[in-house]
Amino acid sequence: MRRLIILALIGLVAQLVDGSLGMAYGVTSTSLLLMFGLAPAVVSASVHMAEVVTTAASGIAHIRFGNVDKHVVYRLIIPGSIGAFLGACFLGSIPGHIIKPYVSFFLLLLGCYVLFRFMFRFGPAKKAKEMKLTKKQFVPLGFLAGFCDATGGGGWGPIATPVLLTSNKMEPRKAIGSVDTSEFAIAVASTLGFMLTLGWSQIHIQWVLALMIGGIIAAPIAAWLVKRIPTTILGTLVGGVIIITNMRTILGAFNASPLTSVLTYLALVILWLGAIAKVTWKFKNNEFTKKVEITREARKYLPSKARG
Repeated sequence: MRRLIILALIGLVAQLVDGSLGMAYGVTSTSLLLMFGLAPAVVSASVHMAEVVTTAASGIAHIRFGNVDKHVVYRLIIPGSIGAFLGACFLGSIPGHIIKPYVSFFLLLLGCYVLFRFMFRFGPAKKAKEMKLTKKQFVPLGFLAGFCDATGGGGWGPIATPVLLTSNKMEPRKAIGSVDTSEFAIAVASTLGFMLTLGWSQIHIQWVLALMIGGIIAAPIAAWLVKRIPTTILGTLVGGVIIITNMRTILGAFNASPLTSVLTYLALVILWLGAIAKVTWKFKNNEFTKKVEITREARKYLPSKARG
């Protein structure tokens, strides 16, 4: 019972992150589940099975709000599903103790990506480099993102979304909505691959249901949080958590001494706190600049005597 409660809390935290940032459900939940000593294949299978429900709900919402480019979805789901299926079969056929350090390293890289993406997300948006993906370019993009998502327990959004955002032919909301909608097919393909390699006996349905319940509870809370906490600060917090949780597995794989582990964690925490302080300061400075600009703009419409 205690484990089910913990899994529900993990699902809740992961959905809070994903609902607030629009990404990182798989990365966050997989990183936290690996800390409990679970096999990477079982962890990824449980996460993707839970995502079948969460991504379906997300996709329906994006479609209703007109945030989906159907042509992009169609071009992503076939290579993405193939990559996810093969990635699941690959992960399920390798002993957990061998693949676990590599999975953690991949998640650590994704954590670095999340951290730096939100750490430097300030100021006026720069014009994206002009690029339009051809039909052939969607194939390697979908396959790579799907394969990494299945083997690493997450990565579809962090890999596919930035590439689509570099295209000046697509609105950001449609890039995010298309990736989220197509992720349903990726979750289904990954689940089928894990079922073939692991079988139902290795999957604990109670764990999957706990993750789903936690995600359902967190959905409205995330919608409230995204209005209260700046995404840049929240993204920096989450990126640091992902890095530190996966560093534990990597240090264990190299049989690092206690002193090395302590010094590594200390250095990471110091850098993380520095990043949080920098992001917070930039956010406050940016908000102050906006208020000054709004005040100056408003003063233009005042009578000349009132301006003085």
